[in-house]
Amino acid sequence: MPETKYKRILLKLSGEALAGEKKTGVDAEVLGKICDQVKNVVELGVEVAIVVGGGNFWRGRYGHQMERTTSDYMGMLATAMNGLALQDALESRGIMTRLQTAIEMREVAEPYIRRKATKHLEKGRVVIFSCGTGNPYFTTDTAAALRAAEINAEVILLAKTIDGVYSADPKIDKNAIKYDEITYLDILNQDLKVMDATATSLCMDNHIPLIVFGIDKPENMVRIVEGEKIGTMVK
Repeated sequence: MPETKYKRILLKLSGEALAGEKKTGVDAEVLGKICDQVKNVVELGVEVAIVVGGGNFWRGRYGHQMERTTSDYMGMLATAMNGLALQDALESRGIMTRLQTAIEMREVAEPYIRRKATKHLEKGRVVIFSCGTGNPYFTTDTAAALRAAEINAEVILLAKTIDGVYSADPKIDKNAIKYDEITYLDILNQDLKVMDATATSLCMDNHIPLIVFGIDKPENMVRIVEGEKIGTMVK
C-alpha cells in the first residue's frame, strides 16, 4: 500500500456538486464518480469523514420570504437526503459507512456523537455528517470546520466548482489570479468567499489546513492524499 500524506481527512461536498449539470436533485453518474474516488482513498488506508450540503434541494435564498430559522431547518433536512444518497452509493461499492445527523432521526441515521464518529473512522468506516451543526444561522462550511476540529482531521478537502482559490471569480473576471497557497487571514481580508467567515476563522484558530480543488475531477482526491499539490492550499 503506497504511503499517504494524510491519515484522516474531512471531505466537504456541496449539494450542487451532487446535482451535476442538472443543478437540482442527485445525478447518479456524478454521485457514482465521487464515491468511486472516495473508495479509492479509503483503500489507501485513509480515514474519511464527509460533510455534505443541501443546496441541490434547498437553499436559504429560496425561502427569502420565510422565517430564517424555518428555512435553515429545511436546508438541514436536505443535507440528510444527500447523506443517505452518499451512504447508499458507497455501500453499494463495498465501503461501510455511518450516517450521523446533528438533528435526531434515529430511524434513518445515528445522532452525532463525537466518540462514536472517531471509533467508526478507526474501524475504516466512512462517516457522513449531515444536518450541519444542527443550528440555524450556521452553514455547512461551518459544520465542516467544526467536525474537522472535533475528529482531529489533518486536512479539509473542499470540493468546489472551480479548481482553486482565485483573486476574483474566474468565470466573470478573465484576469483573476489563481493562488497556489494563501493564508486564512488573506481570505478574510480580501473577502474571497472560499468559506463563510465563521468557518474560515474556526479553521484558522484550530490550525486546520484546507485544500480547495475542482470537483469536476474527483480523482484529484487520491492525488491530494498521496501528497501531490492540487488546487489551492489554505493555511
